[in-house]
Amino acid sequence: MRILVTGAAGFIGMHVSQLLLARGDEVLGVDNLNDYYDPALKYARLSVLNNYLKFEFQRLDISDASSLSTAFKKYSPEVVVHLAAQAGVRYSISRPDVYINSNVVGFANILEACKHHEVKHLIYASSSSVYGSNTKVPFAVGDQTESPISLYAATKKSNELMAHAYSHLFNIPTTGIRYFTVYGPWGRPDMAPWLFTEAILHNQEISVFNQGKMRRDFTYISDAAEATVSLLDSPPINIANSANSHALCRVLNVGSDKPIELLRFIDLLESSLGMKSRKLLLPMQAGDVVATWADLVSLRSVISYNPRVAIEAGIESFVEWYKTYKSH
Repeated sequence: MRILVTGAAGFIGMHVSQLLLARGDEVLGVDNLNDYYDPALKYARLSVLNNYLKFEFQRLDISDASSLSTAFKKYSPEVVVHLAAQAGVRYSISRPDVYINSNVVGFANILEACKHHEVKHLIYASSSSVYGSNTKVPFAVGDQTESPISLYAATKKSNELMAHAYSHLFNIPTTGIRYFTVYGPWGRPDMAPWLFTEAILHNQEISVFNQGKMRRDFTYISDAAEATVSLLDSPPINIANSANSHALCRVLNVGSDKPIELLRFIDLLESSLGMKSRKLLLPMQAGDVVATWADLVSLRSVISYNPRVAIEAGIESFVEWYKTYKSH
C-alpha cells in the first residue's frame, strides 16, 4: 500500500513506519521536526528510515492546510496513519496555543485531506489521558471521557469527536487509538524512562510525583506499533451500507493490561543501570492522574493482541539503547 505517516520522525511514528517498510509498503513520512525536544533525536530516527528504498520524507507542518493538500495530491495515499501531535500533558499548561494549532487545527486539516482524496482508512493517535480522573479501572472504551483534566487530553478527545463526525458525514473509516504510556528504544526525552535514566546516571534527583503512589500501564513500543499496523489492516466496515455512523468509526485502547507502581518502575531502572536513584518526593502534578489501566476487550474483538514484552525486558532494552545512543 501507499501509506502516509504523519509524525514519522516521532517515537511511535518511526516504529510504525519501520514495520510498514519492512513488509514492503511505500511510506511517505511527514513531520515538522519542531524543537519541543532536541531535533537531533528526530533526525537520528529519520536516518534509520532512510535506509529503506520505499521511504520518502517531506518536512511539513500539518497545520498548514495548503502544504498538506499538496502532499496528498502528489502522493495519493491509500491509507493514513496520523501520529503527528503536540505531546505532553504538562507542557499544555504553559503553551496551550501550540496544542490547539497542532492537535485541533492540524487534525481538521488531516480530516479534510482524507475526505477530498478518498482515503480508505484513517488511523490516528488518541490518548489514555482522555479518561481524565476516572477512578474505575481498568479503563474501557465505553467509559465516561467527557471530563478531561488537561488541555492535551481535551484536544485528543476533540479528535475522537471530529473523526466521528467525518465518518458519519463522509463515510471515512476511522480508528482512534488510545495509547497507554508507550516506552522503549528511541523514546521521548520528556518521558519518565529517559528523564529518570539520565538523572540516575548523573547522580541527580528524580522528581517523583504524588510521593510515587502512581500506577501506569506501560506499553512497550513494539507491542504498540504491531497493534497499530494490525488495526490499519483491519478497517471498520459499514455493514450493509447502514446509516449507523458507529460502523465506520471506532476508538480502541492499546496498552499492556498490566499496570505497575511507579516506585516498582524506578526499582527496575535502578537494577538495569546498577545504580540507585535519589528521589525527590513531590505532590500530585496538575493535569496528571493517579492510575492508568487499559481494558483490552474491545481491541481483542478486532485483532489478535497479546503484548509480548514484559516490563522487565522492556526496561532492559530501553537502557541498552539509551547507553548506545548517548555514546555516539
